[in-house]
Amino acid sequence: MEKLKIAGGYPLKGSVKISGAKNSAVALIPATILAESPVTIEGLPDISDVQILGDLLEEIGGHVEINKEEIYVDPTNIVSMPLPNGKVKKLRASYYLMGAMLGRFKKAVIGLPGGCHLGPRPIDQHIKGFEALGAKVTNEQGAIYLRADELRGARIYLDVVSVGATINIMLAAVRAKGRTIIENAAKEPEIIDVATLLTSMGAKIKGAGTDVIRIDGVDSLQGCRHTIIPDRIEAGTYMIIGAAMGEGVLIDNVIPLHLESLIAKFREMGVTVETSDDQIWVAGNKDLKSVDIKTLVYPGFPTDLQQPFTSLLTKASGTGVVTDTIYGARFKHIDELRRMNAQIKVEGRSAIVTGPVQLQGAKVKASDLRAGASLVVAGLMAEGITEITGLEHIDRGYSHLEEKLTGLGATIWRESLTEDEIEQLQNS
Repeated sequence: MEKLKIAGGYPLKGSVKISGAKNSAVALIPATILAESPVTIEGLPDISDVQILGDLLEEIGGHVEINKEEIYVDPTNIVSMPLPNGKVKKLRASYYLMGAMLGRFKKAVIGLPGGCHLGPRPIDQHIKGFEALGAKVTNEQGAIYLRADELRGARIYLDVVSVGATINIMLAAVRAKGRTIIENAAKEPEIIDVATLLTSMGAKIKGAGTDVIRIDGVDSLQGCRHTIIPDRIEAGTYMIIGAAMGEGVLIDNVIPLHLESLIAKFREMGVTVETSDDQIWVAGNKDLKSVDIKTLVYPGFPTDLQQPFTSLLTKASGTGVVTDTIYGARFKHIDELRRMNAQIKVEGRSAIVTGPVQLQGAKVKASDLRAGASLVVAGLMAEGITEITGLEHIDRGYSHLEEKLTGLGATIWRESLTEDEIEQLQNS
């Protein structure tokens, strides 16, 4: 086990290249199950979630090769083998195996997914969609059992806008008989990315990126080569770092349209932002003004940037209210930021941030992926040394974090935990 150490307070400048989208990758890799010949996905992030999904596909008979930013999957010999436990428990996005295996084999057994602990995130809308397509869904001893004699297209209205449910229903529906219409569908860029892959494989999908998606089922899908979109959340995190400590940080390999809500808030705060086709340039200043944010489904402010943005608000003058309408329990980073001298209080689904304050280095723990990102932002801003544990969360979503930050001028490194430190963590 390791800890991340950051010597804060150093100005940052230079450029950083953004990796492929984690939230696309975790859906694209399961989608390869639906093909009947090899699929290659380019531009993947070098993160643990990608490796775990590759291992899961190998467990069920797939031939998988991962080479830096590329994955090759030959799904020809994949079988509908139960995956009740093991690596499935390590990431929430393992639920995409449900839709993919149901679409190809008309049956699946998948353990209830793991991942970050962000309070209740039910999969009832996924199950509603599968049942509408003709599957019988049962929960047996902590695993979801899906069975169908055949899948038939249906009209499905999502009660809650859900990225996961939208993608999962798409995966099952592309090989169902007839037309499926998903209403109140999520509109995130990652959904368009998955639809692009499936279309390249031979699926018939219209409306991805709108709130109504139409899918005409096909009998079979073939392999293809696909390039993933850039990670808008990683890009947003580095933009926040640039706003906090930047003397001019260029974010390369990004789609500015995907980050309009963050760019708008930056301009309200007094952050300098310039955009081009695939780059964003950000520079902070000493007189940032506080703002309020409310997380919403795309194209609103992303819940995945709420935590890093909260760290930035500690540097701004005034009081900012951060309201998370997506995950009300997504405030576990607040106690850690308080250890670093942040003036924040939580009231229901909102965090009230008063600034500016000078953060101080401290020993803190990442409780989930984006909480980890918020502590990295805070560590870069703080006086003295910050030690962050819980790196397994950060490694799920940020490729080559230290290398990229060092390239901007940060002083950041990893150290192995001592036996005493490991014991303290296990008992905490």
